[in-house]
Amino acid sequence: MSAPSSKLPPFDPADPLGIDDLLSAEDLAIRDTVRSWAADRVLPHIAEWYENGELPGIRELARELGSIGALGMSLTGYGCAGATAVQYGLACLELEAADSGIRSLVSVQGSLAMYAIWRFGSEEHKRRWLPGMAAGEIIGCFGLTEPDHGSDPAAMRTYAKKDGADWVLTGRKMWITNGSVAGVAVIWAQTDAGIRGFVVPTDAPGFSAPEIRHKWSLRASVTSELVLDEVRLPADAVLPEVTGLKGPLSCLSHARYGIVWGAMGAARASFEAAVDYAKTREQFGKPIGGFQLTQAKLADMAVELHKGILLAHHLGRRMDAGRLRPEQVSFGKLNNVREAIEICRTSRTILGANGISLEYPVMRHATNLESVLTYEGTVEMHQLVLGKALTGLDAFR
Repeated sequence: MSAPSSKLPPFDPADPLGIDDLLSAEDLAIRDTVRSWAADRVLPHIAEWYENGELPGIRELARELGSIGALGMSLTGYGCAGATAVQYGLACLELEAADSGIRSLVSVQGSLAMYAIWRFGSEEHKRRWLPGMAAGEIIGCFGLTEPDHGSDPAAMRTYAKKDGADWVLTGRKMWITNGSVAGVAVIWAQTDAGIRGFVVPTDAPGFSAPEIRHKWSLRASVTSELVLDEVRLPADAVLPEVTGLKGPLSCLSHARYGIVWGAMGAARASFEAAVDYAKTREQFGKPIGGFQLTQAKLADMAVELHKGILLAHHLGRRMDAGRLRPEQVSFGKLNNVREAIEICRTSRTILGANGISLEYPVMRHATNLESVLTYEGTVEMHQLVLGKALTGLDAFR
């Protein structure tokens, strides 16, 4: 047996664990494409968009995201890219490194609205909607959460009743990303036969989507209420392949997986800002990065950041192998979002007063992550999912 080579690759501060060695050339190419797009189309404008509380040109952005294959990218057929779960995760990381609102646009489009149609819809649904959604020509939204029912979707009040051959939907949905710009909505509603999903064209009479304003988080994102006032739909509007909560919950699991990666993008951007600042900001005669306390903060942040990326990569490989369980997604979402917020907060302390300025990304990412922490499963809900898996005892009720 030959002796191992004594020459080691140089230490890479941007990739201290060598995680890039786990990625294929195609993985890296997809990551670089999304990173380049975000650097060109989002980063020069995002502070202004955030400060103004708007996402101008969202339809154009959606078409551009479609052109690089980022919408429904892990789905197959119907114009979708058919990328791996890891490649989709890398895209989510790069998009959220720009802003959580941009990643949310992509996640809701691909992992919620498109995924629901792709997995549970009829062939007619798929052919009608998915190609346009993959291209970004049609924006979709996903209506599950209601004003009074978030963590307990089984108690939803939106109701669909049969009227002859038609369905008539009445109810309200809340905190819906993409709602007021969507051309199609996937709506979950109670029926006499259980919870069902419906594909709802947003130009249907009785459908409206007033935009929610005055947000202090996800400001560069379109968030809406959905109002369904006796929206009449044909019999074939219902998603035929699922009944019950397993439909929307499986969609949420797919979207949560993207969050596991995306949160690390927000953390990385904040960490990089802190490192750059620490190397140039001088106090007491030298850069603050040369002080022990600052280096301790940077070291701890780097450990949690790259552990989180490694966890996301592991879950992606499991998803690609068809072995990813919902409890494992909860594990990733709980850990990575929680650690990402802490990285942002610690980065803010290194930047001092400058940390609250929109000239730096740190406070923007921190406030965005306060929403990411809550949506698609609060901390408490994911703790209870894991608690039940660990003990076999259900603490939800």
